[in-house]
Amino acid sequence: MDLSNIHGSRQESKTVGAATGVTYGYIRVSTALQNDDRQRIAMENFGITEDCLFADKQSGKDFDRPAYASMIAALEPGDTVVVQSLDRLGRDYDEMIHQLDIITREKEAAIVILDLPLIDTRAKQGDDLTGKFISNLVIQIFSYVAHMERNMNHRRTMEGLAAARARGVQLGRTPLKKPKGYEEAHRRWEAGELSEREAARLLGVSRPTFHKWVHE
Repeated sequence: MDLSNIHGSRQESKTVGAATGVTYGYIRVSTALQNDDRQRIAMENFGITEDCLFADKQSGKDFDRPAYASMIAALEPGDTVVVQSLDRLGRDYDEMIHQLDIITREKEAAIVILDLPLIDTRAKQGDDLTGKFISNLVIQIFSYVAHMERNMNHRRTMEGLAAARARGVQLGRTPLKKPKGYEEAHRRWEAGELSEREAARLLGVSRPTFHKWVHE
């Protein structure tokens, strides 16, 4: 995306009397090896030109999105952001809702989710209030679902731990067994012949482990 073309696109939008500012498209694939053709075709069908299209290809576990950050920085009130699906905005519900809030509230721009037609906050002729109400309602539903999902996952985790304890399952890391020769190393440590570090090295364990053993 060439940011130098943004001004031209904005001027053209104003010239033709558009009421919604500039419409940007954002596409993202999870790895550099994935193909983004499907998203690009969807943006073309929506009428978004290449100079208003931002694309990120993240790699590994990092969620680095320089193109998205550039698009957000370029947004002005009245602009529109178009994405193929809600998950293009974030890795989880919290991040998706946070980005929706930035776009619609902080930037005062509109958002269009192509796979979720109900999320379209653009002003519609004669139906502005209803359209925004439905879109905001859907966003709130997603926020509620995210909250309930977090609570449900936490409750299931706690219930699973309680059930495991009831069955006598030992949770956490299995304690390291004292190796052969521990008693002799312990005796020499008590006699001052070995330091904790020397005794631990002799037994092939860390100094904190030996320290824990002798102070149990």
